[in-house]
Amino acid sequence: MSSILTVSQLNKYVSFKLRSDVKLKGICVKGEVSNFTLNRSGHAYFSVKDDQSCVKAVMFANNFSKLKKDFTNGMSVLVTGNVELYEPGGTFQIVVTDVTPLGSGLLYMQIEAVKEKLSKKGVFDASAKKNIPLFPRKIAVISSSTGAALQDIINIIGRRFPICQICVFHTRVQGENASVDLCDSISAADECGADTIIIARGGGSVEDLMPFNSESVAMAVYSCKTPVISAVGHETDTTLVDYAADLRAPTPSAAAELATPDKSDLLAAVDKFSDMITKALTSRIERAENEIMRYDSRMQLSSPQMKLEKDAERIDRLNQRFTSSIQKRLTALESSLEKNVILLEGLSPLKTISRGFTIVSNNDIIIRSADELKENDRINIRFSNSSADVKISDIVRKEERNEF
Repeated sequence: MSSILTVSQLNKYVSFKLRSDVKLKGICVKGEVSNFTLNRSGHAYFSVKDDQSCVKAVMFANNFSKLKKDFTNGMSVLVTGNVELYEPGGTFQIVVTDVTPLGSGLLYMQIEAVKEKLSKKGVFDASAKKNIPLFPRKIAVISSSTGAALQDIINIIGRRFPICQICVFHTRVQGENASVDLCDSISAADECGADTIIIARGGGSVEDLMPFNSESVAMAVYSCKTPVISAVGHETDTTLVDYAADLRAPTPSAAAELATPDKSDLLAAVDKFSDMITKALTSRIERAENEIMRYDSRMQLSSPQMKLEKDAERIDRLNQRFTSSIQKRLTALESSLEKNVILLEGLSPLKTISRGFTIVSNNDIIIRSADELKENDRINIRFSNSSADVKISDIVRKEERNEF
């Protein structure tokens, strides 16, 4: 198993290897200057690139101050220096000791002059930019039919948004008369009914990209009624067409992605909205059903049938109460009657007779005293089980019997 290194140890080791390699000392590299920045300390930071790669470079103030010519982006140069690793950032770079211009400085100055002229006309103003349609039905692609950029665009659009029609306008993208071809293609694409125009080509040197830095092509892009996406060169390449276009893409592939939605995202959005609609409809139906149930309950409560049922229940309750009340009253009366019967039986003359007493009456009038009788009256004497008719022959008064 290999030993474990810290990041610092790794960078120190790689830096040592680069410094100890004599082939990387005093090396000469040809390329184009880009991303040039001059630090306040006088150190110059930039990149040296070709059509496929780029490498970072730094030229310290003591060497940069000795340069006798202007040093600007777009220059074709031959740099001399040592390959090293900037350890804190792990950056591979050339520490440049000398720069020899190779003649592209004039082209860059020409481009800057045209850029300043167009800028004053408002060609690059943000207020002039048009929005790129989200769902294009037709896209016009201006590019070389033999270039890889065109195939990348067709493949990506076909994968992302296959219902979109692609209309290709073949044009020369470098060399003599390429500017004229580009202007003609831009005009034709603008009239074909496309929703979006993509202008694309692969990377190249400043000379290769000069047609896209011409005033006529930049003005043709600016004058388009159709929104234009510029995808010229690699990400580090910048042309006047990029500034004039409504949107700049770093690569042709990126332009195809910026021009179209992804069908998978659309299908996911459709599924999401479908779920939202389904849930909303389900919720609405449930609310409607609950509302119908409430109205139905209210209707049932106020319906004649419900009123009749309630009245019938009320009558039943009253009938039960009445029956219960009558029963209680009858029970109370029966109890009272029994008590009165017992009481009457206790007071009944028959009860008295049964104990040996008799009842004396004259013409059905009860005789309570001898004073109510006279001689020869016929009276009735009633016993418990019989009676006798008696004739009064003599009346003896109490005082006559000397009874006290």
